[in-house]
Formats: sequence, structure tokens, C-alpha cells
Amino acid sequence: MKTATRLLLALCLAPVPALAQDAAPAKPAPAAPAKPAAAKPAPSSSGSSEQEAGDVSEVDKDRLGPLRERVRPVSGHLFLKEGRFELSPSATFSVADAFFTKYILGGTLTYHATETLGVSLRAGYSIPTVAGVAQICTFSEGEGGSTTRGCHKPPYEQLDGTAPGQITLLGGLDLQWAPIYGKLSLFSEQFLHFDLYGIAGATAVQYRGPSKTSELTAGGNVGVGMRFFLNRWVTVRSEFRDLIYVEKALNPSTTLRNQLMFELGVSFFFPTAHPES
Repeated sequence: MKTATRLLLALCLAPVPALAQDAAPAKPAPAAPAKPAAAKPAPSSSGSSEQEAGDVSEVDKDRLGPLRERVRPVSGHLFLKEGRFELSPSATFSVADAFFTKYILGGTLTYHATETLGVSLRAGYSIPTVAGVAQICTFSEGEGGSTTRGCHKPPYEQLDGTAPGQITLLGGLDLQWAPIYGKLSLFSEQFLHFDLYGIAGATAVQYRGPSKTSELTAGGNVGVGMRFFLNRWVTVRSEFRDLIYVEKALNPSTTLRNQLMFELGVSFFFPTAHPES
């Protein structure tokens, strides 16, 4: 009986240690050591520049708006001259002449060996007229020894063959150099192309001498000019030249003449298309 009672008590008390063990709080597992955070690379100067450049471009886009797309940069030559001939009829008149104003109808034929260098043949027929500033003054003695001066505009017949500068024909060979090519903006979206050039060369001059006969002499001219390109083979041209030559006169026997000329013409380029197109 005692043995059975002890066995029953042992069976009843066996689960108590297990419940005690389950009720005890579990200890936390040790935390793994934290890895050091990787250092961020310092921004390079090139990366900073690219970022700044990107920011500036964005600012430009915002500031310019649709105008940025409308006004595009213009580069290159619209008009090419190398390997082409330029035929240019022209009208010329003299400037600041004391005796004769010359109106010259003529033309120029130019071959452009390169974009900047060309060789020109020039010819013109001159119509001299009495200049507006020409005056002939006479002096006469009056009563009491006084002197009276009278001036009047002379007729052509009075100056014919006696006054210098009575040019009738011109011809010459010039070297042309055009180092400057540019563009002018018109109405924000249209551009007018032009070039500037200088000329220098030898000139043959025919004029009316003191004996009312035709005389031939040699001289030279220097000047500057400008072309405005209307399309790929037509231009408007203007020149300002200084013609220098030696001329026979009544007194002294020869005189050095210096004549300023302004020329306006239209040029046609051949072939009409660029040689490379």
C-alpha cells in the first residue's frame, strides 16, 4: 500500500520541473558585431563641373524658352567663290573732282583661285561732265585802281582739252584679297551674308590732253570693296578706289592726278552651283 502511494505521488510531481523550466525567460542571443559603414567617395572636381554645367544648361533652357529653338547658330560659308568666275557690270562716278565729274560704265571679270584670292580684269568707258564746284574767275581793274573779281561756272567747251582729269577710257589688272566673311542678323531669324575685300593693281588711262587729242598713260589703283550675297550666285557689290596716274598739263608740263572713285555693281558667279556640289 505504501509502495503504491509513493508511485502515485512520483507520477503527479514529475511535470513540475518541466513547467518551471518553461516559465524561465530565455536569454537573448548575442548580437553579431556590426560591420563598419563604407565611406562615401568624395565628389571629384570633374563630376562637380559636369553637374554645374548641366545645371547651367537647364537654367539657359528655362530662361530662353522657345527662342532657343527658333534662333539657331549659323556656321560655315553660304557662298563659296573658289574656282568660280565673277562677271560684274557696274556704274562708277568720281568723287571730289575740281574740274570734271566722270561717269563710267563698265565691268569686271574676276577669277577666284581660292576663297580669299582673285585676279580681276577691269574696263570702263568714261563720260566726263563739268563738276559742280568748277569755277573760272576773272579779275578786272576798276576806277581808282580797284580790282573786281568775277567767277562763273565754265561751259564744257571752255574746259575741253585744257583742264586736267578729262578721262575717257579705263582698263586694268587687279589683285583681290577677301580675308573677312561675315553675317548680319535680320529680323532675328534671317541672315545677310557678306564679305570685305581689298584691291590693288595697275591701270591704263586714256584722257584728253592739252592739244585736244587722246593721250595714254599708266597708273595704279588701290581700294576696298564689299559684297552682299543675295543667293548662291548673285551678289550686290560696292567699291571705293583711289586712282593715281600722271597726266600732261599746260603748266606744269605734267601733273600727278589722284582721283577717288565710287563703284556700284551686280555680280553673277559661274558656274551658278558650287563646283563641289
